[in-house]
Amino acid sequence: MTKRVTPFLMFQDGRAEEAINRYVKVFGDARVVFITKYGSNPVGAPEDSIQQAVFEIYGQRIMVTESPMKHPFDFTPAVSLFVDFESEQELDRVFAALSEDGFVMMPPDNYGFSEKFAFIQDRFGVSWQLNLPSD
Repeated sequence: MTKRVTPFLMFQDGRAEEAINRYVKVFGDARVVFITKYGSNPVGAPEDSIQQAVFEIYGQRIMVTESPMKHPFDFTPAVSLFVDFESEQELDRVFAALSEDGFVMMPPDNYGFSEKFAFIQDRFGVSWQLNLPSD
């Protein structure tokens, strides 16, 4: 088995599958690897909610679950997904899609450490740092 670190997103609001589908649509080079639903189970989760799923963006796998119980915590901008882009147009397109109904913490601009950078929290609460590296 290969050692690796994989981001893991835990949703609590029944929107995990919606988020996965949105991310796969927004990023051109993305795909759903698998989705497993709870089905009938002893933990009391809705049958159609996601027990475990994996999707991929630019070759990076991201795991997802929907917690069957409410927790006193949720996503925080202190942890984010950082994405390097090859073109300004691609960064702008992804920014527009992910920031829709989200919160822009840093709008796209040159902040001195890269050609262009943006920091947002999307409509699902997941934070994204979008970066166009300097040549």
